[in-house]
Amino acid sequence: MDFAIPEELQAFLNEVDTFIEAEIKPLEQADDNIRFFDHRREHARTNWDEGGVPREEWEALLAEARRRADAAGVYRYPFPSEFGGRNGTNLGMAIIREHLAAKGLGLHNDLQNEHSVVGNNIGLLLMLEYGTSEQKAHWVDGLATGNKGFAFGITEPNHGSDATHMETTAIRQGNDFVINGVKTWNTGIHVAEYDMVMARTSGKAGDAQGITAFLVPMKAPGVKIEEFLWTFNMPSDHGTVSFTDVMVPESAIFGGEGRGLQVIQHFFNENRIRQAASSLGAAQYCVAEAVQYAKERKPFGKPLASNQGIQFPLVELQTQIEMLRALIHKTAWIMDTEGAFAASDKVSMCNFWSNRLCCEAADRAMQVHGGLGYSRHKPFEHIYRHHRRYRITEGAEEIQMRRVAGYLFGFMNQKAPKGVK
Repeated sequence: MDFAIPEELQAFLNEVDTFIEAEIKPLEQADDNIRFFDHRREHARTNWDEGGVPREEWEALLAEARRRADAAGVYRYPFPSEFGGRNGTNLGMAIIREHLAAKGLGLHNDLQNEHSVVGNNIGLLLMLEYGTSEQKAHWVDGLATGNKGFAFGITEPNHGSDATHMETTAIRQGNDFVINGVKTWNTGIHVAEYDMVMARTSGKAGDAQGITAFLVPMKAPGVKIEEFLWTFNMPSDHGTVSFTDVMVPESAIFGGEGRGLQVIQHFFNENRIRQAASSLGAAQYCVAEAVQYAKERKPFGKPLASNQGIQFPLVELQTQIEMLRALIHKTAWIMDTEGAFAASDKVSMCNFWSNRLCCEAADRAMQVHGGLGYSRHKPFEHIYRHHRRYRITEGAEEIQMRRVAGYLFGFMNQKAPKGVK
């Protein structure tokens, strides 16, 4: 057993840190860009007059940061070397995402819309795994730079966790399919060229097989963005999209007819462990900030840190952080050595516990900081509001616990999740 961070990964972390100090921090301070991260952040980011979507200048700043990261050779770390990447591993991405989130809010890593100087582009990894040669030719270059992407149409107004019961259908007509249905929480749909729509093409509700993924152009006749859902943490790029007699060719199928659930599970599995690592890093940031403040703040003539009422809750949080870090590293290592779905129960453990822990750490940091912690002049409320979302997305924590219980009590015997072969 070796718990040391691999030398090449530590060298990459140092490279990223040097790049952030040289390129990203100055950009963050230029032209009042700090307004996107200080107490003005929610207003600065949100176009309230256009449905609450992100402001163009906010997204332009993120794009410039990604461009600089790509030019510096750090953005594509997780991608295969033939696409300019460094053949990154699940363990590597877990350590990197924790490392960046532990720095707090900033242009280097803003999880509200999955921005990072080290790309977490699951779309590209899915394209390389499941895309046809024609689809790869259309998508890979744009996905690799972060300048192109598609949204995911999975959840429906009446179906979320019960994804195999979706009501959206795609009926074959010769070499085409006609899609009808409604998808909600289509993240990034305000700028997406395509939506990856999951629709039932065969079978009955609840069947693992018979769901097909389609890459549907947003400009196709019959596609309509009905609304953008305002959320706990604005801006919102989460749209409700209706599909009325939308016709797409057979070439729009992604991952094979009837095998869309495999694509969904692959997406969730890859993102859950990275999401867990990000929540871990944010939790560590909150605890570290609370400890530092408690040492400096001196009400009644002595530091807050001298009070056990301050110490003990932070001790408990730090203990959980240390234990969770070990489990995340172990789980990511298993995924790298035995396969992406080899530790599905542990991925779920990492995900639901880390996301919950981050919310608890942010709440405790607010309490230690008192009134200042409750204000937007500290980042804890933003961290709480964002990571509270993670307890629902990519599978609610109850679904994660249900999966763990399935393995623990023997209700699930398959090694891979439902729908994965």
